[in-house]
Amino acid sequence: MSVGALQTAAMTQAVTHPEIRDAVAKLCGRFPGAYWRALDRERAYPTEFVKALTEAGWLSVLIPEQYGGAGLGISAACAVLEEIHRSGGNGAACHAQMYTMGTLLRHGSEAQKQAYLPKIASGELRLQAFGVTEPTSGTDTTRIQTFAKKVGDTYVVNGSKIWISRAEHSDLMVLLCRTSPRDDAGKASDGMSVLLVDMREAQKTNGGKGLTIKPVRTMLNHATTELFFDNMEVPAENLIGKEGSGFKYIIDGMNAERILIASECIGDGKFFVDRASAYAKDRSVFGRAIGENQGVQFPIARAHVGVTSASLMVDHAAQMFERGEPCGSEANMAKLVASEASWFAADVCIQTHGGFGFAEEYDIERKFREARLYQVAPISTNLILSHVATHVLGMPKSF
Repeated sequence: MSVGALQTAAMTQAVTHPEIRDAVAKLCGRFPGAYWRALDRERAYPTEFVKALTEAGWLSVLIPEQYGGAGLGISAACAVLEEIHRSGGNGAACHAQMYTMGTLLRHGSEAQKQAYLPKIASGELRLQAFGVTEPTSGTDTTRIQTFAKKVGDTYVVNGSKIWISRAEHSDLMVLLCRTSPRDDAGKASDGMSVLLVDMREAQKTNGGKGLTIKPVRTMLNHATTELFFDNMEVPAENLIGKEGSGFKYIIDGMNAERILIASECIGDGKFFVDRASAYAKDRSVFGRAIGENQGVQFPIARAHVGVTSASLMVDHAAQMFERGEPCGSEANMAKLVASEASWFAADVCIQTHGGFGFAEEYDIERKFREARLYQVAPISTNLILSHVATHVLGMPKSF
């Protein structure tokens, strides 16, 4: 093998992380479909699974070694999440533990990082809640109304948030709120700040009314909630970075979120292709395997092509992120093509299985519901297309 070929092979191995994938796949083998089906019926949180991931160190791969993590790049985290989803599991229960801490890591003070990151890395603390979206503003983040007023050495917070996942299973939350009115800001994105909220303490403020967490039951087991802040008190020392600059801190962390969730979509897509192709080879109708029919073969083959192509875009975005290059457009495009590829594969898989695709015991219908989410969250397909049209292609803005 030539030197060039060896270098290419080494780079490919570094990006794909085969050892990580093998180890995560083995761990996931301890949590088969029956485990996830039972949780799905009850809309219960996978506590044992998250504990196992934490103890194995997989949720702290992005935390630098000096704070107790592995100090690996985002491609390693992508490998972890992709394998969880390819195994039939769901990383949404804990993926925010990987990317939410990035706001603290990149913009927090050294004292804040020393106080929180080692405990997050060990699993002593969970930072899994990301408080941005509100009922009235949706994805128009500049119009959030949750307001934090500074009173002495405390911020007093009032407002509400919606679709805040894992709030019931998190100790800390990264909260975006206004600290000055939108009309007083130089730009619409100014005047917003980020607070690191200890939700255990926040719930005790204002006579126990400071923070109310209301679960929202949805079509999938996602542990999402609505939050209400009624004079919730947060120590001023929990401000991350500079007051009024929070919007750019949150946007900065969204690239990692997009890339990591795109990797989950790739895992889902591979799960569906694996299941569909295996079933097509084993299922016999009219005296032969249904996979002998091109009408069955071709959609599965097309799903495989789509997932494989999308995975290359995810890898590209991850490598740009690791090199510290601007990658907002690439992260968004990766999320778009990965979510669309997984959703196409989901539809093909359920069609291949016919009636059995709707039976709980096959796990297809559960994964089908889970895959649909990523056409909408954490950013909708149309908003990504709008971003590409205006920021990449230079077309006029439509809003």
